[in-house]
Amino acid sequence: MSSQEGETKAMASATVPFVQQNEGLARIFAEHHRRVLTAAYRITGNMADAEDVAQTVFLRVADGGALAVANARSYLYRAAINGALDLLRRRKTAPTEDLDLAANSTCEGTVSSPEAQTMGRELGEWLRRAIAELSPRAAEMFVLRYFDELDNREIAMQMGTSQAVVAVTLHQARSRLKKRLKEFERGMQ
Repeated sequence: MSSQEGETKAMASATVPFVQQNEGLARIFAEHHRRVLTAAYRITGNMADAEDVAQTVFLRVADGGALAVANARSYLYRAAINGALDLLRRRKTAPTEDLDLAANSTCEGTVSSPEAQTMGRELGEWLRRAIAELSPRAAEMFVLRYFDELDNREIAMQMGTSQAVVAVTLHQARSRLKKRLKEFERGMQ
């Protein structure tokens, strides 16, 4: 075998795992991009930010190599939540789009006054900032419970903890948010 033939075979064998990895990444992206983007959008309230978070999540997967398909759904979703919360924490004030642009954010046929729409936007922005101030674990549990409507058992399974820990963490998070909401309401008067 000539050295050129040896180099050609070595290059071919070196590119097979790379191509397979890219095909796997493309499949994972196709299967999970919408869910990752939606999760990020629900937290950031801004499509540009959600797209940035989704891009970061998938770039991390690409940099880290193969991702076990059995864990992809949970891993990517949690990565989107944490990425969005990290973005909000870095900003402290999250610019948002009108929440009416989000899918399923308003009831059809509902008409509200401009004042009510403004108040709803302000409340949504406040909620995003308040959630971002929670600990990462508490924020993630809160989002899973109240945005995605998972029950405590499902959250415990997804996060590898007990239902009791989830219940206590959510109770503490709600207490903090209620206290912050009272402060917000006093500021609105």
